[in-house]
Amino acid sequence: MDKAAQHMAHSREQGIGRRRFCGGALALAATGLLASCAGIIGPRRVELTQARLQAGLERRFPLRNRMLELFDVQLTHPQLAILPERDRVGLTLDVSVAPPFLRQSWRGTMGLSGHLVLDAARNAVFLTDTRVDRFDVAGIDASRSRDLGHAADLLVSQLVRDMAVYTFRPEDLRYAGVQFVPTRLETAPGALVVTLEPAS
Repeated sequence: MDKAAQHMAHSREQGIGRRRFCGGALALAATGLLASCAGIIGPRRVELTQARLQAGLERRFPLRNRMLELFDVQLTHPQLAILPERDRVGLTLDVSVAPPFLRQSWRGTMGLSGHLVLDAARNAVFLTDTRVDRFDVAGIDASRSRDLGHAADLLVSQLVRDMAVYTFRPEDLRYAGVQFVPTRLETAPGALVVTLEPAS
């Protein structure tokens, strides 16, 4: 190889080396910039309105199950209410109760309340510590209504135990190129306030 060819090959190698170095430096700079952004941005507070929670909840109904091995129960039309003074949420549902061996059915309403908790692993808000506050079904005598109310308490705990009231979307947890995780949940009038912190 003559000197001119050797010089050109050497120049190409130098150019490739410079590009690789620059690319690596840019990648490191970008990583450092994102890390510094996470430190600068800090925690964020995001408000989930009652209407937004209601829309997510409606997609999970109707729910059907059998109660006391005697009645087929269907829960429909959930109506969510945020109770900030008690740090809980209330839920009103339409109820249909029907013995599987009869064509008759009874209809009424059920009121329950519970506490909302964050599940950071699943990026979702779940309803826990539920209890039935009211169980009114027309056409059923008071004694049977009380028995059904006690059974409904257990049924509701089973049905909503793994039901997410709200699931965070990927865009909810990303801001300015920084990934966030939900760490705290508070009830406020007409909304839930979620604290998001930069992922470590």
